Amino acid sequence: MLTLDKVYQASYILKEVIRKTDLIRASHICEESKLYLKTENLQVTGSFKVRGAYFKMSQLSEEEKKRGVIACSAGNHAQGVALAAKKNGIPAIICLPDSAPISKVEATKSYGAEVRLVNGCYDDAYAEAMRLKDEKGYTFIHPFNDENVIAGQGTIGLEILDQLPDVDAVIVPVGGGGLISGIAHTVKTLRPECKVYGVQAAGAPSMANSLREHEILTLPAVSTVADGIAVKTPGDLTYACCEQYVDEIVTVSDDEISSAILALIEQQKMITEGAGAVSVAAAMFGKVPIEGKKVVCVLSGGNIDVTILSRVIKRGLLTSGRTCNLNIELIDKPGQLLGVSKIISDLRGNVISVHHERSSEGSDINGCYLRLLLETRDYAHVQEIRGALLDAGYHLID
Repeated sequence: MLTLDKVYQASYILKEVIRKTDLIRASHICEESKLYLKTENLQVTGSFKVRGAYFKMSQLSEEEKKRGVIACSAGNHAQGVALAAKKNGIPAIICLPDSAPISKVEATKSYGAEVRLVNGCYDDAYAEAMRLKDEKGYTFIHPFNDENVIAGQGTIGLEILDQLPDVDAVIVPVGGGGLISGIAHTVKTLRPECKVYGVQAAGAPSMANSLREHEILTLPAVSTVADGIAVKTPGDLTYACCEQYVDEIVTVSDDEISSAILALIEQQKMITEGAGAVSVAAAMFGKVPIEGKKVVCVLSGGNIDVTILSRVIKRGLLTSGRTCNLNIELIDKPGQLLGVSKIISDLRGNVISVHHERSSEGSDINGCYLRLLLETRDYAHVQEIRGALLDAGYHLID
């Protein structure tokens, strides 16, 4: 059974391996609460996963270490296992879904582990890892459904309570549930009045659905920018722990996740992956009741592929009203573009791109379309520009 003593044991073993990550006050992300960021995105390997993986491997017998270990992961657990194996001289094979970001694949290889890419998502990689485990006799290092792994993740709870003893709530990303299980068990045991909220991507709500229906459910598919928490089925150990200790699990959309990533970059100079930002997204968009409370958002990882980051920033700009698209139907005559440009300029909008085309079949023969991409301050600014264009008689097409 998972016990607080085991979490303390993990903390002692990990102190020479991991970084005690900073707890940083985030003043502007959520004005109605005192928000703090637990920066596991700055952890060794760029993710909290090294905690559970290293502690689990420290508990293996010499015979198990000699045979080697195998793991499966969307990326971060892979790096944790690879680093732990390297430090302990243990052979390691990692099965990753072929959709894992290239940066995570290459980082895993850099620690000396053998990487095998598997078609599909995390659950497909898991099936392949179990096949190899049975065939070769490797020891399987589960990414979340293991008491020692959960205990390792629980050390984050110890650090939070040490850094902010009067914390009112902790918001935690949830995939398979190992992170929140460890944190919730630790925090609720030592400070029962503290709330623990979990956050999943709307495209992968496996734990949220399971808790709502009071049984472990498997999703037919998952789809989210937060690849690190795209898990179809929660574990039985993590499900039981969440049912006992977690107050609520909510979901956030990919647009909300993108907005949170952008806010962390701009306001806190923090790079997080999608999974790492879901806790902040839940706070930003009012998914949990934290008004007037001291709240810790766990930033679980920062290993985002730069190509994905550029797309996420673009999505976040649109979602937060920092950019907007306008499609305007005009009469094709001189001066129309000048009139539109003057309105936008007077309201301090910045035109990023312009596309002009003649009308298509079925529209006015003298008509044309003007498509603009604007840089704006926020949604209010967007509505101000749209309103001015409408007042001037222009026809906007949504």
